[in-house]
Amino acid sequence: MKKVLLVDDDREIRLVLNQGLSRCADSFAVRMAGDGIEALECLRSQEISLVVTDLKMPRMDGFELLAVIMESYPDIPVIVISGFSSPNMQRLARQGGAVAFIAKPFPIESLTRHIVKMLRKQTEGGTLHNLSSSIFLQLIEMEQKTCTIRLENKPSGNKGILFFMQGELFDARVGDAQGVAAALEILAWDQVSLSIQNDCSIREKRIRRNLYSLILEAARRKDEKTPLPSTAGPGSGSEPPVPDPVSESLLRIRARIENELGVGCGVEDAFQDSVWNERVKRISRHGEQLKLGKLILAYVGRGEPRDHIVLPGETATVLAVNPKCPRGKIMRILGG
Repeated sequence: MKKVLLVDDDREIRLVLNQGLSRCADSFAVRMAGDGIEALECLRSQEISLVVTDLKMPRMDGFELLAVIMESYPDIPVIVISGFSSPNMQRLARQGGAVAFIAKPFPIESLTRHIVKMLRKQTEGGTLHNLSSSIFLQLIEMEQKTCTIRLENKPSGNKGILFFMQGELFDARVGDAQGVAAALEILAWDQVSLSIQNDCSIREKRIRRNLYSLILEAARRKDEKTPLPSTAGPGSGSEPPVPDPVSESLLRIRARIENELGVGCGVEDAFQDSVWNERVKRISRHGEQLKLGKLILAYVGRGEPRDHIVLPGETATVLAVNPKCPRGKIMRILGG
């Protein structure tokens, strides 16, 4: 019988989820822990097939638990329960091998589907990998956590430190390098072990760029340094990777806003979505009929956890924003 470990400090939530998952008792058993310390005791004493964890917990939180799982139990997949989820984070989760991010509140049926899917994949012999370090660090940013993360590059033994203050990357150190240069080196490491300390001694912000842009640049630099096979030639298919123009464009849009308003400006995600295309065309036609001209951009608030700023194009560009963001300033930047 496969065992699923459910980690949450809220006893009522644990009981409700345990009761809801009981309908799958013939497929897996549920074990429960109230924090990371209890979870590690369970991992040491039992054979756990999958971990479902909240992030904010006392004693040892979900971030510290993830760090230990990444190092000591890399074959165990993890479902992260978070107050934040976005198309971009879901995409990164799939790329990094994480099972899923489930945003609160969520139906138990959704959690059940994820669990059953991943356990079935294990049975069929699929290879599972845990959260990548880049996703782990972006969770730190999204959850606005203050901490110090110490990382070691396993192949070289080089060690580095990242300092986060309320989710913002304040500084980085590796060898004699610090700031952006150190961050780019650390973010290019593929195989790392890490530990997390829940405080930050740094008060001076040396890094003014958002974490996602640094991760993209570190990946690009790593690709450029990767030597081509000696047999590579014209038409061999081994040319250096071509930058994704959509990702580059979205990165520039987000960077423009965050450079002027700061990382905490409320922009949570940027993506392109053709679902918005027809709606944008319809709004633009109404504007022309009223002699207001074509649509430049629109702010859409529908009472959901996130509002949206939409820019017309061949495929609409959408910014998911916190409803309390400085919408007027953001729209001025984009409209200018």
